[in-house]
Amino acid sequence: MKKKALKGFQVPDGNEILRTDIPAVAELIARTARWVHPETFRGLPVWAPHAARGMPLFDASWSRRYTNTKRATGIRSDKFEGNVAAAFALFAALDVASPRPKNWAVCHIWGYDDPAFAQHSGVVQDRRYFSCVANMVWLPTSLKGFTDTLPEIKAMLRVCAFHLYGWACEHESVTAQAAEVRSGRIPPNYPAEWPDGKNPGRLPPGTAPFTERTQLAIAKRRAKIKSDLENATYIHYPKSEVEKVLEFWNVDLG
Repeated sequence: MKKKALKGFQVPDGNEILRTDIPAVAELIARTARWVHPETFRGLPVWAPHAARGMPLFDASWSRRYTNTKRATGIRSDKFEGNVAAAFALFAALDVASPRPKNWAVCHIWGYDDPAFAQHSGVVQDRRYFSCVANMVWLPTSLKGFTDTLPEIKAMLRVCAFHLYGWACEHESVTAQAAEVRSGRIPPNYPAEWPDGKNPGRLPPGTAPFTERTQLAIAKRRAKIKSDLENATYIHYPKSEVEKVLEFWNVDLG
């Protein structure tokens, strides 16, 4: 007589468990997300054109590469850009008041499309999109996992950004997804408060105001980029790459 095979604890795909709760998740995100004002995006689309995920980090003079040294072993290793430059770009574009609130996370709208994070994201490794303020939204940290892993939520954010800023990512790795967004299709459970084809000028709840302070921040950042380019005698400053990013976004520094 054959013994019946013992089965382990059967657990379904985590995204499948949550799929019926997507309307509730979308409502939470719509109520809590913080967006850059479209006029701020038009004033300066990309705030750190020198930076991208995984790029080497240097000091302010671009002459010395930053490193980490492990205390236990004394082994030194190079430091690379994580999300710091993108985060500071978003904070500046939102004009977040000090002290900065806790438990908020920067989410790239066009970033990872692999729920397992096994593949590198070409989008955030591209200087054109890493610090693009139309490619980021600020969310309570506890909600970030939904935007990183649920395709339905990603689609909603991308559609919102398209109608809010008039932009969908041009990177070759997301050509099909961007074409879907540009087609005008509205995903199921898309928040009614967000902009769409009939209401392209509607500002989502949580959109930062476009104020005199914001305009000053744009002017200050533009001046810093211009100064870096004009005085780019730094050893490692990526002048030609920065110029290409600015040309892509049609940014005229004057």
